[in-house]
Amino acid sequence: MTPRPLPPRRLLAVAAALALAGASMEVDAATTEALPPGAAHPATTCKLGSFHCPPRPISYAMCRPNALLEFYDPTLPRDSTLRDDADTDVHAERVDSSNQSLYKLTGAVRMQRADQLLRAERVDYNDQTTDYDARGNVRYQDAGQLFSADHLKGNNEAKRGVADNVTYQLLASRGNGVAKQATLIDAQHSNYRDVTYSTCDVGHRLWEIRANRLTMDRDAGIGVAHGATMRFANVPFLYLPYLSFPIDDRRKSGFLAPTFGSSSHSGFMASVPYYLNLAPNYDATLEPRLYSSRGAMLAGQFRYLLPGTRGQFDFEYINKDRGENLANSGLTTQGRQRYLYRFSDSTALWPGWNFGTNVNRVSDKNYLRDFSNDLYTTATSSIASNAYVAGAGNWWSASLGVDSYQNTDPFLSDRGLQYKRWPRATFNLDVPLANWLEFGMGNEAVSFRKDGFVEGKRADLYPYLAADWQGAAWFVRPKLAYRYTAYQLDDYYSLYGYGGRLGANQASPFTERNPSRALPIASVDTGLIFDRTASLFGTSYTQTLEPRLYYLYVPYRNQDNLPLFDTQQLSFDYWQLFSPNQFSGADRQMNANNLTGAITTRLLDDNGVERFSASFGQIRYFNPQRVKLPGQPVTDWTGSDYVAQASIQLNDQWQANSSYQWSPNTRKTDLGAFGLQRRIRDNGVLNFSYRFRRVPGSTNTLLEQYDASTVYPVSERWRLLARWTYSVKDRRTVEALAGLQYESCCVIVSLVGRHYVNQYSVVSSRPDSNNAIMFELQFKGLGAFNGQAEDLLRRGILGYQ
Repeated sequence: MTPRPLPPRRLLAVAAALALAGASMEVDAATTEALPPGAAHPATTCKLGSFHCPPRPISYAMCRPNALLEFYDPTLPRDSTLRDDADTDVHAERVDSSNQSLYKLTGAVRMQRADQLLRAERVDYNDQTTDYDARGNVRYQDAGQLFSADHLKGNNEAKRGVADNVTYQLLASRGNGVAKQATLIDAQHSNYRDVTYSTCDVGHRLWEIRANRLTMDRDAGIGVAHGATMRFANVPFLYLPYLSFPIDDRRKSGFLAPTFGSSSHSGFMASVPYYLNLAPNYDATLEPRLYSSRGAMLAGQFRYLLPGTRGQFDFEYINKDRGENLANSGLTTQGRQRYLYRFSDSTALWPGWNFGTNVNRVSDKNYLRDFSNDLYTTATSSIASNAYVAGAGNWWSASLGVDSYQNTDPFLSDRGLQYKRWPRATFNLDVPLANWLEFGMGNEAVSFRKDGFVEGKRADLYPYLAADWQGAAWFVRPKLAYRYTAYQLDDYYSLYGYGGRLGANQASPFTERNPSRALPIASVDTGLIFDRTASLFGTSYTQTLEPRLYYLYVPYRNQDNLPLFDTQQLSFDYWQLFSPNQFSGADRQMNANNLTGAITTRLLDDNGVERFSASFGQIRYFNPQRVKLPGQPVTDWTGSDYVAQASIQLNDQWQANSSYQWSPNTRKTDLGAFGLQRRIRDNGVLNFSYRFRRVPGSTNTLLEQYDASTVYPVSERWRLLARWTYSVKDRRTVEALAGLQYESCCVIVSLVGRHYVNQYSVVSSRPDSNNAIMFELQFKGLGAFNGQAEDLLRRGILGYQ
């Protein structure tokens, strides 16, 4: 090999020209660093206890060394920004420059500039015309790609060129393929004939896209393929005579990936969405769907982004439902028009103020059961709509709007719906008076509307004065509040009770049209924090001991003549030990002369991470608990449930948590919960939980369930997926899920089946259930043909990635 220097300008031109075959595929190595062939992207392990984990990055770690990469040089730089200032090194066995304008390099030609490397048996370059001709095992490599060709010729000044029998590989995304011929028309336009693309190993392609002709237009950001065929296991399954697609981040109108699914309520479902790029700031999607049991549906979405405003409108519409009516529901849906629409908008009005709305509506109470995405959505009993104008400043916030609700449970009447809040206004203050003292106020005014029930207006004023004194190992937080709640009931209020309109000879609890309630609320929250150095299993920790006392005084007020617009009793838990009210809403304020005693201990590692915590506490009552909901008896308990909770995570592989409540009044367990999560290698997880809750103050069981789920890696390629939820109270399976997932170098295949309770019928002893099956095929580097199985697994299996 005889190294011989040539004029740098000429060699720069040659090296740049010979990259033409990859012109439409190269990456910017300055911003995207290419990984070595076959390398895996760094894995992102989901934190234990996370409700939703991000998807794992695409990994090609299971790929075999690619035959195309036999000439890959791992020592080349990976930064393309070095090219402009770098020298070009040329090595060849022979160099003929007898013609001053023509350079002929022959015999193992090697040309390198920064990250660019060209190798060929012969390279001719005309310095006057800038024509070039390379032949004989042409191989090119840079930070983003590799390609080889039998012959490459063109003109550097015009940026034209033609390459024959091209084989290419994209290093950053691992795309690879071949082309019979690649033509560079200019720097922004290129054509390819008989071209293929895949991210699989060369010679072992599970999937591949083939096209007769491919055109790339970088000015418009568009690629156009003619006669495109997609193959899986060398079997063609999708043919598109014309396919237009984006080749950069710009949006473009066109078909999206089709979706397939199946459910026992609607049968087999197939959809082919079409995306409309209407303008840079708004777009739309139309999605024709076909349900084998119900007929054709049109769905769509419109999104917009204007100065200070953004919003979205979704709809689904079926003109004539062919499905059968739901038995025992009293609903007639067969042959009817059915629809769903959703509208959301957020608009900035002026500094500090905005308007937000969220409108949801369905044609009938059974719509969500029949059309709720087939696999992973369980119909809810009601949907909410609202619209609000809201504002906020440094020490205040305010809002004015409406809330409305629609019943979507075919087995429940509208009597169970929440009251409409039509309208509702709030105004809250939080004004610091000193660094240890603040004045605050929570105010609400609402007009409640509900057919068949007492209606009216309510104003709730809640001013308070709070202090906060604290040191490194102690705190004292006294708070004094005053709550005033006033009502104005509508006419004929005396004809109604808590549960609706009264019958003959029934007395109404509402004795006046304008009832009110006023009372003070005083509390003192205080605690100490001790710490010491401790050791457990040979590891040193900081252990804390945190005793806490909370005193609450609220005088009794008879509230039986107040309606129940939005008030329910809250579930009792550890945080209720320090709450000033056991009811939600403003219709009931509990009386109290209570003292809560609680203690917490924690273990903190050297990084301050909590590895263990345990808490125990109880409320001691000095007066009877006289404020109750209708039908609940007054209690004269001396103490609340004993509440205990604990969590432990000594390392990043497993964690456990538990809660327990025991009532000294009924001498029974009111709540018991236990959860365990264990990591199985890098891509598996095991979850187990048990939940038990009793109806407060009674011996009746409200809930008792077991829940187990796992992602079990059988091997590097195979994973088993499962979840099982069983109700002891109902003696039946609430949900069962089983699936199998296979991952290879370039394909992920998921098969998931699910059986789940959809709704509980009040007229049948057996709840309404649904069965669904989903098959998902994901081509790495291209995307999934259906995303429903992935969404289901992330929601249903804690810690799934």
